[in-house]
Amino acid sequence: MAGTNSERIMLAEGPAIILVEPQLGENIGMVARAMANFGLAELRLVNPRDGWPSDKARSAAAKADHVIDGTVVFETLEEAVADLNFVYATTARQRDGFKPVRSPVTAAETLRTKFRSGETTGIMFGREKSGLSNEEVALADEIVTFPVNPAFASLNIAQAVLLMSYEWMKSGLEDVHVVPFDAPEQPAATKEQVIGLFEHLEEALDARNYFHPAHKKPRMIENLRAVFSRRAFTGPEIHVVRGVISSLDRFARPGQRPPAAKTESEAQATDDDERDA
Repeated sequence: MAGTNSERIMLAEGPAIILVEPQLGENIGMVARAMANFGLAELRLVNPRDGWPSDKARSAAAKADHVIDGTVVFETLEEAVADLNFVYATTARQRDGFKPVRSPVTAAETLRTKFRSGETTGIMFGREKSGLSNEEVALADEIVTFPVNPAFASLNIAQAVLLMSYEWMKSGLEDVHVVPFDAPEQPAATKEQVIGLFEHLEEALDARNYFHPAHKKPRMIENLRAVFSRRAFTGPEIHVVRGVISSLDRFARPGQRPPAAKTESEAQATDDDERDA
């Protein structure tokens, strides 16, 4: 599957993800996939409607087999959280009570701090249709809620797990602006290459009578050069553009006069450009 690499270290740590009475195996599988994407691995199910194990869950997990294989099923939520030191309950609606309500960012930072200190933690997610009951929320230490559209606040369970898993991963980064890979570096084009592109383009356009009327040709060339010099080309990009021009130069549109035949040295230069493109 794209994006997977068995040669790299598999992250598998952090809070337990607790699904309360999940209904569809497909949703459980997508939860497992979201967890694996962001380094979580401990999945706990409370009384899943369709039982466990689930072929549909494994299929939807898209190779997150380590999460599926390690999943533990409990009959009650009390049993599922019994060994944990600290638990968040996720909800999209306002609750009566005295529990602190945190944002996903704050919750993830709290979970990371507790994880580093050796505490066991978990995040509870409710049913697809009705979420968590007030009695279930009461078992949590704090509430985490998402900044969603107040008129359309319901999240798919896998989406909710994905959001929290992402924040968990972010909380462990030294710099949230760093990306895992960069675009390959390419050498900047020399002025000789840029001028060569200008001359190549102008020659191809001139052969097709683009510069018409003739007295406007200097101004038209000036405009063309201004357009193509607005950004800094790299050497490989110059080769790509010249390859395109060379390809177009070989064929005439229906009803057009074929372009003039190139000399042997010109043809060789064109072929070199296309091979480099």
